[in-house]
Amino acid sequence: MNTPEMWVAIAFIIFAVLVWKKAAGAITGLLDARAEKIRAELDEAQRLREDAQALLANYQRRQRDALKEAEAIIAHAREEADRLRSQAGADLEASLKRREAQAMDRIAQAEAGALAEVRNLTVDIAMDASRRILETGIQPAQADKLIDQSIAELPKHLH
Repeated sequence: MNTPEMWVAIAFIIFAVLVWKKAAGAITGLLDARAEKIRAELDEAQRLREDAQALLANYQRRQRDALKEAEAIIAHAREEADRLRSQAGADLEASLKRREAQAMDRIAQAEAGALAEVRNLTVDIAMDASRRILETGIQPAQADKLIDQSIAELPKHLH
């Protein structure tokens, strides 16, 4: 037991144990610090993941709301277009009826004017024939002939 190798071995073992004690505390401290840092990073990653999921859910909800609003706007636009189309149809029909009534009034006025013109021409022709008969003192047979001739000329005067 008194050999120098044994004392060197014992001294080496004591030295290794002392170094191990000091180093083990430092290594354990470093490992604990590293584990705590990793745990903090994992907690931060978990929190960021939850925030990202909340943001995703929020954006998905906004997108659904925007789609619903767009559908409502489209439905309202279609209803408005249908209403305007039916209103335009009704307005067009009323306008056509009004124009038809105006045209019928114009036709009636034109007919009344034409009838008045025919009456006036007839009266003028009859007056002219009567004047000729009275001026010339024509015989009844000749008067009948003039009246027939005036009636025959009547269509020429109407056009």
